[in-house]
Amino acid sequence: MNVRQVSPVLVVIAHGSRDPRHAATVHALVRRVRSLRPGLRVETGFLDFNIPSVPAVLESLAAEGVRDVVALPLLLTRAFHAKADIPAVLREAPRRLRVRQTEVLGPSPLLLSALERRLYEAGLTPADKASTGVVLASAGSTDPEAIAVIGDVARQWRETGWRAVRPAFASAALPRTEDAVRELRALGCERVAVAPYVLAPGFLPDRIARGAAQADVLADVLGASPEVARVVLGRYAEAVAGGPAALRPVLSA
Repeated sequence: MNVRQVSPVLVVIAHGSRDPRHAATVHALVRRVRSLRPGLRVETGFLDFNIPSVPAVLESLAAEGVRDVVALPLLLTRAFHAKADIPAVLREAPRRLRVRQTEVLGPSPLLLSALERRLYEAGLTPADKASTGVVLASAGSTDPEAIAVIGDVARQWRETGWRAVRPAFASAALPRTEDAVRELRALGCERVAVAPYVLAPGFLPDRIARGAAQADVLADVLGASPEVARVVLGRYAEAVAGGPAALRPVLSA
């Protein structure tokens, strides 16, 4: 069946998890993206554990007659998934599809706004910033580029007025969340907050939460916040426009 396609279909690619909260959060984020751009078709595919898989989504779109797809990795840093396995999956897309991969979501000022939103929802106020130390708690990676990005984000966030911001990692790198909490206590911060720099609940976010046991405030994951949805649409727009944050094309025809 042939379809008339005005704009490329946006395919959001999530990692997937055995934890049902992960997929539920991804779907909630995609619903928010659709609500912000009602005329845009947005589909979701998972690399592992959940359905539909990315290949299944691409096959279905090709069978409908869709021609152009923008694939967005639902990731905060460029590490193995964005550099290796997602491009590998996209290279196997049906030949009739023209597939382009966007950059990952981070870094972005909007994500800093989302982090602050979560901290304020957890009980902090803007007046608390100057006396509060924040742990920017990431999932972690063995990729030095991804680790460096988290450090840069922490430094940028500190410049917005927090007493101190320290990066921490749930896996693959140090320090751990609990170590960063202790460091901020030793620094003399009046209160310590932990801000998970992760998109959805799961095994590693739960580890972050356990590491935050001695903190005063633990924020929620970024989840389906409006800022994240706006970043998704921004990456899509960059891809369609062929801008500097766009895309290494994956030619499938």
